[in-house]
Amino acid sequence: MPTSCTPAVERIARVLAGRQLSLNGEGKDPHASGAVDAAWRDHVEDAYAILNTLREPDAQMAQAGDVAVWRSMIGAVLGSRAGA
Repeated sequence: MPTSCTPAVERIARVLAGRQLSLNGEGKDPHASGAVDAAWRDHVEDAYAILNTLREPDAQMAQAGDVAVWRSMIGAVLGSRAGA
C-alpha cells in the first residue's frame, strides 16, 4: 500500500490553506503554492480538529473497512500530538 511521506496533519493544513488562498478555492491567488508553504502552519489546529472529528467512522466508512484499524490510525496521529 502506498503511503505519504508528508504527515496527515500537514496535508490537511495545506488543503485548508490552499482553499483559503488559491484561486482554485476561495482565494484570489492563481499561483498560491508559495503562500500555502508560508501559511499552512496557521491551519494545524484546524487539521487536528478535523482528525478528532473523524476518529469515529460513520456507518458507510465502517461498512467499507475495519473500524479498529481506522481508530488506531487516527489515534496514532492524535496521540503523536500529545507526545509533542
